[in-house]
Amino acid sequence: MIKTDILIIGAGPTGLFAVFEAGLLKLKCHILDALPQPGGQLSELYPKKPIYDIPGFPEVLAGDLVDGLMEQIKQFEPGFTLGERAETIDKQEDGSFIVTSNKGTKFHAPVIAIAGGLGSFEPRKPLIEDIEFYEDKGVKYFIKNPEKFRDKRVVIAGGGDSALDWSIFLANVASEVTLIHRRNEFRGALDSVEKVQELKSAGKIKLITPAEVIGINGAEHVESLDIEENGAHRKIDCDYFIPLFGLTPKLGPIGDWGLEIEKNAIKVNNALDYQTNIPGIFAIGDINTYPGKLKLILCGFHEATLMCQAAYSIVNPGKKYVLKYTTVSGVDGFDGTRKEAPKAVVKAIV
Repeated sequence: MIKTDILIIGAGPTGLFAVFEAGLLKLKCHILDALPQPGGQLSELYPKKPIYDIPGFPEVLAGDLVDGLMEQIKQFEPGFTLGERAETIDKQEDGSFIVTSNKGTKFHAPVIAIAGGLGSFEPRKPLIEDIEFYEDKGVKYFIKNPEKFRDKRVVIAGGGDSALDWSIFLANVASEVTLIHRRNEFRGALDSVEKVQELKSAGKIKLITPAEVIGINGAEHVESLDIEENGAHRKIDCDYFIPLFGLTPKLGPIGDWGLEIEKNAIKVNNALDYQTNIPGIFAIGDINTYPGKLKLILCGFHEATLMCQAAYSIVNPGKKYVLKYTTVSGVDGFDGTRKEAPKAVVKAIV
C-alpha cells in the first residue's frame, strides 16, 4: 500500500506542477500514470515541438518544459508509479480513498487529484490481422526499456516525432533498425528528419517509403513482417515490430467512479477549487469541464494551485494556511534543501 497526502492521477504538466504547489504546503504527492514516462502528451506525442503560450517562455520545447517541471519538483521527492492505469476506487469510512491500478498496486490518500489530460491514452493500433496475438510477443506500442532491443532487428512504423526519435535512438542499440512510413514525407522536427537521413546514408537505418506493414508472421514470436511497397508485396525478417501511430485518449475506468461526466470530461466546481461531485476528489487540467473552460497548460497550472489550497484543508482539518509569496518565504524541499532570495543588506549611505 502506497500512502500519500495527494494521489495525482496523470503525470502531464498539470499533474507535475501540482506536486510543486502541494510541496509549498508541505503536502506529499504520489503520481500514477498509464504512460511509461512523465510528461503526458508533451513527452509522448510532441517532445520536440515548441510551445509559445507558457508565461515567461517566448518559446519552449515540450520536452524541455517537462524537464523543467521535473527539476522544479525534485526537491519535494514525489513518488511515481508509471505504466499503470487507475482502475478502481474505494472510499473509506474516514473519507479517504484507496485506488487500485490495473496491475494491483494500491494507493491510499485523503485527496485524489485527477490530472489525466484527455484521459488514459491507448495506442492507435494498425489494422493488421492477429496483431493482438503478437502483443508482448514482439509487438510493442511503447518503448519502456530500450535495452530490451539490444542487438535485435527492429522495425518501426510511423511518420511523426516518436517514430523518428526512437529510430535515431535505437540505431545505436539494435543490430538493425528499419523505419517504414506510408508516405515519403515525415511530419516531425526538421533536425530529426535530417538525422534519420544521415543515419540512412551511413547505413545505420533502413528506410522503406512509401510502404506499410500488412501482416505479421511467427509461431510464438514475431519473426517477419509482410509489407506493401509501391503496390508490390515482400517480407522482411525482424525480432520486434513497433508501430508508433500516436495515442487515442479515453476517460477509461475513471468514467465508472460515479463522477459527474459531461462530453467525456469531468464536471467540477470552478467557482472554488475544482472539486468534483465527490468530496475529496478533484479534477484539474484538460480532463475537467466547467463554464468557460479552456484546455491550456497555463489554465491547468492555475487549477492545480487552487486545488492544492483546498487539499490542505482536507489533509489538515482545522488548520489555516497563510499564503506567503515564495520571494518572501523561500522554498523548503523535503530533501533538506532550501531556496530563498538574498537577504537585504542594511547599510548606511554616507
